[in-house]
Amino acid sequence: MLPVPEGLAGERIDAALSRLLGLSRSQCAALVANGNVLLDGTVPPKSTRLVPGSILEVEVPEPEAKPEPTTDLEVLFEDEDLIVINKPVGVAAHTGPGWDGPTVISSLEAAGVRISTSGPTERQGIVQRLDVGTSGAMMVAKSELAYGRLKNAFRNREVRKIYHAVVEGHPDPSRGTIDAPIGRHPSRTWRMAVTEDGKRSITHYDVEELMAGAALLEVNLETGRTHQIRVHMAAIGHPCVGDVFYGADPVRADNLGLVRQWLHAVEVEFKHPRTEERVTVTAPYAEDLRDALEKLRG
Repeated sequence: MLPVPEGLAGERIDAALSRLLGLSRSQCAALVANGNVLLDGTVPPKSTRLVPGSILEVEVPEPEAKPEPTTDLEVLFEDEDLIVINKPVGVAAHTGPGWDGPTVISSLEAAGVRISTSGPTERQGIVQRLDVGTSGAMMVAKSELAYGRLKNAFRNREVRKIYHAVVEGHPDPSRGTIDAPIGRHPSRTWRMAVTEDGKRSITHYDVEELMAGAALLEVNLETGRTHQIRVHMAAIGHPCVGDVFYGADPVRADNLGLVRQWLHAVEVEFKHPRTEERVTVTAPYAEDLRDALEKLRG
């Protein structure tokens, strides 16, 4: 059950579901057309405009077939042990309930890349994950040695993960640390929140550039919780631009042509699992993020 937030008032139901669920608009339109969505207990037409406080109930069927791979995977680094790609938006790390779109794993397999067989069946080789709606540098283990050592490196916080985020407003102070536990929202379990009983979560940020009503931040994660940057920035009153799921202005998102949060995993630095040399990999911005940033600068 998804309560309709204030930020989605007046939004078409298929467009709102796309933002809330991280699925494409066409997928959400199909869910509505097939009767998998209820609005206040009734099946709505896909042209319905939402009212805050209404209740959405969504049933996402399991995918019937293996997701089609994407060919849009830019390889940033590769050797016999691992591969780092610039993950596009709209691609999941691996299959999961309700996701029938492209995944990093299916795409690498289709490209003939050998992946480690370690880990759960649906996520073999995965040592880190990015949200469907987040782009940037993502690492996958190819050898069994790399899988074990990289998993331990992430667990022991030995991997340096740098993100760039454009947030609403100007954070004050311009450099700071957010140390606030994150867990499931107590009543809206479909989202994360800062909660007293959550897991300790630490985010360091530094303002890189100020624009009209927005700021570009460099963000360094000390921990790796689900939606950590999005939750922490929203908690201090500066949600990521475009992130209406966590309170960003939907009108500004539309004006910038954004259908997701402005958030990008720009750099990953790690000790190579075999050679033990330090490796730094940088991922250029996705096109939609570049375009939105130029509009904000203008």
